[in-house]
Amino acid sequence: MLLYIVLGVLAVLILLLAIIIIRALAFKPIKEKDVKVEDVDLDHDKVVSDLAKMIKCRTVSSRNKSEEDEGEFEKFRDLLPELFPEFHKIATRELIGDRGILYRWQGKSNTAPSVLMAHYDVVSVEEQNWSNPAFEGLIIDGVMWGRGVIDTKITLNGIMQAAEKLAKEGFVPENDLYFSFAGDEEIMGQGTPKIVDWFEKNGIVPAIVLDEGGAVVNKVFPGVKKSAALIGIAEKGMADIELSMKSSGGHASRPPAHTIVGQLSQACVNVEKKPMKFKLSSASKGLFATMGRNSSFVYKLIFANLFLFKPLLDKICKASGGEMNALVRTTVAFTQMKGSKGSNVLPPEASMVANVRIIEGETVESVVEQFKKRIKNDKIEVKALRGNNPSPSSLMSENGYGKVKEAILQTWGEVIVSPYLMVACSDSRHYCRISNNVFRFSAMALSGEERALIHGNDERIATDKIVKASKFFFNVIKKC
Repeated sequence: MLLYIVLGVLAVLILLLAIIIIRALAFKPIKEKDVKVEDVDLDHDKVVSDLAKMIKCRTVSSRNKSEEDEGEFEKFRDLLPELFPEFHKIATRELIGDRGILYRWQGKSNTAPSVLMAHYDVVSVEEQNWSNPAFEGLIIDGVMWGRGVIDTKITLNGIMQAAEKLAKEGFVPENDLYFSFAGDEEIMGQGTPKIVDWFEKNGIVPAIVLDEGGAVVNKVFPGVKKSAALIGIAEKGMADIELSMKSSGGHASRPPAHTIVGQLSQACVNVEKKPMKFKLSSASKGLFATMGRNSSFVYKLIFANLFLFKPLLDKICKASGGEMNALVRTTVAFTQMKGSKGSNVLPPEASMVANVRIIEGETVESVVEQFKKRIKNDKIEVKALRGNNPSPSSLMSENGYGKVKEAILQTWGEVIVSPYLMVACSDSRHYCRISNNVFRFSAMALSGEERALIHGNDERIATDKIVKASKFFFNVIKKC
């Protein structure tokens, strides 16, 4: 009897192994239609020098208003008609809110309008930590240095360069085109929400919305050797969660057994020791399906059989951290602490703030409740200082996602194009209330080093990538 049980179990295991291997062998890249790379004859010097002029405008947005200079934002807005005169002859421009700019390029039809987005504000800099000036647009050995060369004046410049060239050629888009440029994206301002209000008020439903997001990248997915262009079809939500406590204060020479700083520290450890649950969003499923088909056989075994290997993938992501982990769960990063002003004074109040990136299926409110369960200390107040829920996933139709994908292939050639979950926030989330076709793709091939420069010191990018971004938007506009 025991022998039959052993043989039965063995037979089941062999069958399961066979199924796993067969599924992995069948997990092949989907054959795509051939798309020819199309070069665009652009004035390289103009494309690069125009971006340098934009970089010289110190359009720093900050919640610390002393760091802002409205004159620099006005200078930037005045610069655009000077740099792109032909486009300004055929397009209308409206200033919305404090810093929002909305262009309309009238097409042959207004039934399926598209929106191309960028923001012209930048984060602040600590110039003493830069190797070269942050606001001069210096070019050294074919590389431009400056705040905003990646995030996102390069895309704004690319959109306008493409539009200027097409306007000179007498091109008329098939459908109305809108360029939506915000000057307060970095502080989650009201520029884009007010522009979306304008669309809503006028009953305009975009067929495509395209903003910053994924990029053309290498070696970011295990087992994949080819370059991949990642199109964000959704983005995570974001919340700043504050943990706070109060005490009667007092002298540090007579401390209680556990100060409020100590209790908050324990709360932090409790939260970090128990990561949020593994969840596969629609966008992450699409990413794993696409990239998994292009990975090595070992990883195909995992991604072709997630019904069995989800726990293993969960462990891999937890161990690796970083972006892989951010794709499959709500992440928590404690970033701020505040306690006593004096080293010998028990703080009358103390607080910690965690920046939380929320995955599909969860909300700001549900995250707050999960914090409370992990902390297990009723004396600690937990509240969301600010936040927004995850965006819905956009449709992946040929008329939306398919057009962006084709423009990528026309520009970069043989790359893997994949849906992607954007783990950061962008202004494009506001358009989700009026469109099901919101996509996030930064028109650049970015190395790991370049991605790390975003919001960091020494932001810089090769000048040929500046021109390539313009070529991409040229290909996009021709399809709209």
